Amino acid sequence: MTAASPWWTPHIHADRRPRLIARNAIANALRGWFATRDFVEVTTSALQVSPGNEAHLAAFATEAIGPDAARRPLYLHTSPEFACKKLLAAGEKRIFSLGAVYRNRERGPLHHPEFTMLEWYRVGETYERLMADCAEFLALAAEKAGTKRFRFRGREADPFAEPERLSVAEAFLAYAGIDLLATVAADGSTDRDALHAALVRAGLRTAPDDNWADLFSRVMVEKVEPALGQGRATILYGYPVSEAALARPSAEDPRVAERFELYCCGVELANAFGELTDPAEQRRRFVAEMDEKERVYGERYPLDEDFLAALAIMPEAGGSALGFDRLVMLATGAARIEDVIWAPVAGP
Repeated sequence: MTAASPWWTPHIHADRRPRLIARNAIANALRGWFATRDFVEVTTSALQVSPGNEAHLAAFATEAIGPDAARRPLYLHTSPEFACKKLLAAGEKRIFSLGAVYRNRERGPLHHPEFTMLEWYRVGETYERLMADCAEFLALAAEKAGTKRFRFRGREADPFAEPERLSVAEAFLAYAGIDLLATVAADGSTDRDALHAALVRAGLRTAPDDNWADLFSRVMVEKVEPALGQGRATILYGYPVSEAALARPSAEDPRVAERFELYCCGVELANAFGELTDPAEQRRRFVAEMDEKERVYGERYPLDEDFLAALAIMPEAGGSALGFDRLVMLATGAARIEDVIWAPVAGP
């Protein structure tokens, strides 16, 4: 069997090049969009003390060797979030970052170990404003790619249409017949047995060691996500507090947080928060996430104490992270994320 030709083979590059040129056009247009709205572009260090403290994020680890030969562990960041929030604490009001981030254990049609993330923050503005930003980015990407429809795996969406807004609770009821918030208490604690029973009634598979988060994720992956962003984009908002480690609770319902995700053609494009600024609560959530990581994977990441200290003076803000490569994929009709990356990471 002949090995697949590498991406740098001239005839393969010739096929890929139109999408890559479109990628550049979309990136330039986004930078122009931010510039006209008084955002400052920031570049943050990829090497961090902590790569992030979400249980299921896997990072690339390395170490720094000092002039005295002392070694200390560092990680490639999984997002620029911690550094960006430190800049908000320092006094920046509107910032964005468009650059590489790194996640281990991730490779497939929608995942790449090194990918480009667009992350932006608005001090003193609600996360609803970020919803409007996302809608504008869809239209901008389509315009620059010269398309009127986004397509992926047989699904289509109009990038110029106003996205639908759907709460997580509404989505669980509509697509799985499950009353999700009946399993969440007023203090945000969750009832695993109640959600397990709901999945059994819905005919979904379960495992004896599933916790509430496992069950939640299964419904999301098998029932909810495939139904989102068809015909037009979907903004899925109001995640349970336990599924929004860096978002503040909603003033309207303490069981849910100010978190939304943007979906188009069944693909998750963006994740946004009304940012949590309580360092004690953030520490509690991080420790809980790392306890879960240790239970599942047998490892944990350190906390960035500098970040927790900065939260104490960080102003209220809304922030969002968008998978830039995925946006380009949908805008150009690419089948795989590697089709829109100039020089993909070497495979196995």
